[in-house]
Amino acid sequence: MYEEFYGLKLRPFTKTPDPKFLFMSGAHEEALARLQYAVEEKELILLTGDIGCGKTTLTRALIDSLGEKYRIILIINPRLTPAQFLRTVAKRFNIDIPSSFKDDLLEAIYSRVYEDYKAGITPVIIIDEAQLIPNKETFEEIRLLTNFQLDDTNLLSLILVGQPDLRRRLNHKAYIPLKQRIGLFYHLGPISETEIKGYVEHRLKIGGREELLFTDDALNALYAYSGGIPRLINSLATAALLGGLGHEYRIIERQLINEAAQEMGLNGYSEN
Repeated sequence: MYEEFYGLKLRPFTKTPDPKFLFMSGAHEEALARLQYAVEEKELILLTGDIGCGKTTLTRALIDSLGEKYRIILIINPRLTPAQFLRTVAKRFNIDIPSSFKDDLLEAIYSRVYEDYKAGITPVIIIDEAQLIPNKETFEEIRLLTNFQLDDTNLLSLILVGQPDLRRRLNHKAYIPLKQRIGLFYHLGPISETEIKGYVEHRLKIGGREELLFTDDALNALYAYSGGIPRLINSLATAALLGGLGHEYRIIERQLINEAAQEMGLNGYSEN
């Protein structure tokens, strides 16, 4: 729609978790490094972050960085009972087992994990939106997967990704057995005010535009309204581009950001 007008090949501020658009802020760079370390060491890691901070995009970037010696098992809808969870994991392992008994499922999964180990393959189980896991019993099945180990090494890596409520939930006494298995923790926050320009320029560059498009005042407003949350930045920037197209403005100025924020019901910026 606005791509041709602004000299773009791709829409730069889409909300899909496309890893090529991932801007490596200081926080995102550290988070990715910890995820990679957890995979290499076959650890259980807990990655939390506020809504829209880029957790899912980060996990997609991690997946893209891993080679053929890793088997990726991605679960994006964890609203599962214990049996449903194990059947889902078994299915991702391409295990065809008629039994619905949890012990049989666990045994079949372990056998496949051990086969992968002998073949030099490390399974990486990523559970996105893990705050949606419905009950303690399903978390217990996750904990049991961390028992897949030999005397000197774990056999798989587990990544729990979720909103801050997940961390608070795991602080409860009932979840201590699982929490004690978590080797790494990281909370992903918004990008900083000093990084907003780099974020916008990076996404525009991936979209096909090298030239400046947003004024400094527009960038300041973009940060103030969004609080540095990437998803909000994307929504505001997209609305501003559409507004600019409607007015045939070649450069995005502060007023277009103000109007976009007003449409979205956002507060937090003063022109003074």
